[in-house]
Amino acid sequence: MSLAFLIPAALAALGALLIPLAIHLARRSEQRPTAFAALRWLRQKPKPRHRIRFDEWPLLIVRLLLVALMALLLARPVLHGGQSHAPYVAVAPGVDLAKARAVFDSPQARWHWLAAGFPEVEAMPDAAHASLPSLLRELDASLPEEVALTVFVPERIDHADGRRIVLSRKVDWRVVPRAMPADAARKASAAPALIVRHAADRATAARYLRAASLAWQPTGSNSKVDSASTDQPLPSDAKQLAWLAPGDVPTNVRDWARNGGTLLLDVDAKLADVSTWTPVWRDESGSTLIEGAAYGRGRVLRFTRALAPQAMPQLLDATFPQHLRDALEPPAASPSRALSAEHAPLTGGPTFPISPRDLQAWLALLIALVFLLERWLATSSRRAVAP
Repeated sequence: MSLAFLIPAALAALGALLIPLAIHLARRSEQRPTAFAALRWLRQKPKPRHRIRFDEWPLLIVRLLLVALMALLLARPVLHGGQSHAPYVAVAPGVDLAKARAVFDSPQARWHWLAAGFPEVEAMPDAAHASLPSLLRELDASLPEEVALTVFVPERIDHADGRRIVLSRKVDWRVVPRAMPADAARKASAAPALIVRHAADRATAARYLRAASLAWQPTGSNSKVDSASTDQPLPSDAKQLAWLAPGDVPTNVRDWARNGGTLLLDVDAKLADVSTWTPVWRDESGSTLIEGAAYGRGRVLRFTRALAPQAMPQLLDATFPQHLRDALEPPAASPSRALSAEHAPLTGGPTFPISPRDLQAWLALLIALVFLLERWLATSSRRAVAP
């Protein structure tokens, strides 16, 4: 390990060490002369003091230390080579940890999840799955060159790159026979729950949306569509709402959409604070059937035609439920999958210098402790001086 300074010029502040020395030379313990009658007629022969004398040595040393630490803090000290060189084991989420420990028994090894932040295996990894190749590259760049890296992965990995991973070190790549847990593909397959609120004259139009929503549900499901008049409140967990009513959209519905909801409007619904609409669904001739726009943290969509077969024949098409679902919830990009056994990392990648450890926080804590000690010594010294 070696100590370095990011701003070595700041060490010139060590010259401030002369300030406590000057203070202690100028401020000595008080001496009060007492006149004696028998000594008044003796000739004064003052002896000049040639020796520099400092009072209160402990307080002086603490003050010098405090000034020196402040100068070091300004110089930004960092420590090179303070990283551990113990073997590192990265476990991809979804791997049976007990099986991994059974086949790799090393008391010195550090076990971490191959997830964002690389938490220790005793903690739960982040539920959001990041790209495994990206995590491996980040881990490879953060470990010293001498550290042995072992990676446990399931039989199949998602979010794989189009080519093999290239790292700077040789990796002990171990495949555990178990698939990854639920991923983005499973989330994409979950049917959205569409809430329908309609005016009295839009009851017929609401039937087409209810039918489309039921078509999204798995076979044999007894799910029902929440469809009611516009005066009924919205469920607390509503994420997608079809508002089939002419005129201005109520304030509470607009606020709900701004806070992250997806709002599907009737052709005659008015939303004054949206000026630019983008086509979301077009028919075979290129005419827009549904248009949309961002709305706060949510989205707003709007039919461009009345929900009647005469104005919109697509309502009777077997593909209408899927088109409507794609508009409400655009399908996520399919993850790239690869067999782990065929995706072992290659060596020969670039090496990166390891970032030094910043000592600013520890140094600031030490300064605070020394300052408290200096205050205690200073106040104690004042109390010790006789009045």
